[in-house]
Amino acid sequence: MPKSTEKLDLATRAAWLYYVAGNTQNEIAEKLQVSRPVAQRLVAFAVEKNLIRVRVDHQLADCLTLAERLSKRYGLSMCEVVPVDSDTPEEIDRKLAVAGAQVMERYLGEEKPMVIAVGSGRTLKAAVDQIAQIERPHHRLVSIVGAIAQDGSSNRYDVALHISEKTGGKHFLLPAPLIADNEAERAQWCNHRLYRIVESLSAEADVAFVGIGNLGPHCPLHEDGFITSDEVDELTQLGAIAEMLGLPIDAAGERVESPTGRRVTSIHLMSPPKRPTIGFAGGERKRDALIAVLKGGWLSGLVTDERSARAALDA
Repeated sequence: MPKSTEKLDLATRAAWLYYVAGNTQNEIAEKLQVSRPVAQRLVAFAVEKNLIRVRVDHQLADCLTLAERLSKRYGLSMCEVVPVDSDTPEEIDRKLAVAGAQVMERYLGEEKPMVIAVGSGRTLKAAVDQIAQIERPHHRLVSIVGAIAQDGSSNRYDVALHISEKTGGKHFLLPAPLIADNEAERAQWCNHRLYRIVESLSAEADVAFVGIGNLGPHCPLHEDGFITSDEVDELTQLGAIAEMLGLPIDAAGERVESPTGRRVTSIHLMSPPKRPTIGFAGGERKRDALIAVLKGGWLSGLVTDERSARAALDA
């Protein structure tokens, strides 16, 4: 290969890593096995040769087209699809977090008082970590999912609390475990005065941000101590492959009736949603769960990656 062509190829890789993947110049140097000054010159060379404009425009156009097709297929009012050039879950998670933060900030930046209902999950938490500090003390952040695990520990992915810390807004905790010990206990939790206050406030929400979880071996609900391995087996045998707010959903997008599901204390969502309800999920592990939720019509908005978007269009 001529040296000029080799340099163009290397410059393209460097530009992609810098402008799309968000790598630092030190990270680029390490990945391309060059020195930091060489990495810097490669990025500058890509700018000079107009490589960045052509490559990024092309992929963004693909993602915009995917978002438009997903919106039409599943009746979404908004959809953000992030480009993917790596098989690593960490890379996809990082891009979803950045895109998710931008979507959240559109609502959090509102000057008028907002009631924002929030679920929980790793993707949501990562997105909140990317949100800039913004003073909006008049907003109210409402948890719509129980935040206590079976051992009494609190859920570190309780996103409403973290948004409250970012905005100065008041945080309303749903005062219940995610899953009660039995149905009678669930009724007691859900009839408590403080629970009803949060439930009533959530009904006034201007928007809801929700995570989408997969169900199966090593799923987040099990890893985080909310359900046992026996309960995982029960749910999967009944056909559940996804969950939102801990509520099990099958491949067709229908809610699964189960002993475990009947003990979930989360505030139920509606299908179709009566308010903007935006889901945040991507990556191979959650792909089938995401498709199920889309088929069920549980969302009005979505932030996902291009591979998941293509899979949802092929489903």
